[in-house]
Amino acid sequence: MRKARESKGVLAVLAVFALGACDGAGIEYPEDSWERDGMIFGMPEARVFTEDYTGPPVVGEYLTMPPSVATLDYDGNRIHEIRLDTFVQEVEVERGNRFQAWTFGGTVPGPVLTVRQGDLVRFTMANRTNEEVVITEPGTASPFLEQVVDNPWMAPEAAIFPMAHSMDFHSGTVAADDKWRTIPPGQTIEFEWVANYPGVFMYHCGTPSVLMHTAMGQYGAVIVLPREGYPDEVDHEFALVQSEFYLGPRGEDGLRSYDHQAAVDREPTIVAFNGHRSRHVVEPLEATEGDRVRMYVLNAGPNEISSFHVIGAVFDKVYPEGNLENVQHGMQTITLGASQGSVVEFIIPEAGEYKFVDHTFAHPERGAAGGVIVVAPRLE
Repeated sequence: MRKARESKGVLAVLAVFALGACDGAGIEYPEDSWERDGMIFGMPEARVFTEDYTGPPVVGEYLTMPPSVATLDYDGNRIHEIRLDTFVQEVEVERGNRFQAWTFGGTVPGPVLTVRQGDLVRFTMANRTNEEVVITEPGTASPFLEQVVDNPWMAPEAAIFPMAHSMDFHSGTVAADDKWRTIPPGQTIEFEWVANYPGVFMYHCGTPSVLMHTAMGQYGAVIVLPREGYPDEVDHEFALVQSEFYLGPRGEDGLRSYDHQAAVDREPTIVAFNGHRSRHVVEPLEATEGDRVRMYVLNAGPNEISSFHVIGAVFDKVYPEGNLENVQHGMQTITLGASQGSVVEFIIPEAGEYKFVDHTFAHPERGAAGGVIVVAPRLE
């Protein structure tokens, strides 16, 4: 066993140089990790502990609030120190409709994490559902916290609902029973994973009922950029997370409750982009005539299939799951099952409005017709 570990350790060291050879930049992976087919596996066991922490609940310079996508301003690979605590927030998902969401980072969906293929993520999550966590005060621990302050849509307010939770990164290739383990309120978990595969991935709480925890708001997106990048230069990049809300009657406190039976029966009250029914109708994305636009699209579900479409455009290039090896051309619509992601690119043909919708038309009736791209004529 010891020889096997020593052999894996040598392979991991070799992998550092192999992964960084293209630009001379490498990182140090965990001691007992090992390489196969250019990918790194074998992460240390997760660590669960208690801590006296009252700092920012979101830490990381490449965590953003969708539709924003972080720009990777480094070459090669690097180690990301990420903190994304789980806690309760009262949020707005539609004008006049608020509910107490279970969140990662305080919003629904949670922050978008952008990394590069081969990067190592050191992840920390405290279960702070037994305390009030405020995210509406200015903070510089991540771009996400600054963007929350500037964004009026969810208007999050701190709340308490003690509950056990976990974190499941679809972008991580690790032992789920170790890294994705459930922790109670007051505990913290730390673990590492390597972004071995490029793509648009979901993260979510994996604690039963997974349907309930996801529908309550515990999900978000990880964008893993290919090591060599996507081949085309684009003028704009946007992240879109589609999801469903299952709302019950309004309580005496004025908040909508969660309706688990509606979730089981797959009868969503709202289907939304980036967590709010009206957000991208009132606050459209912007581009200019002739621009190439890239969208990182994730269907977080938890139940419904999405038929993503931009009215008035054709997807010039589509990378299903965000992988370069999956390229398709001239697509009118992409189909995304729950938890699936894709990268789509298209060219703005002329000045006008270009709505993005779920072409499963029962879903726009419930809100998934929210996005509108407003463009201006190209300047000569």
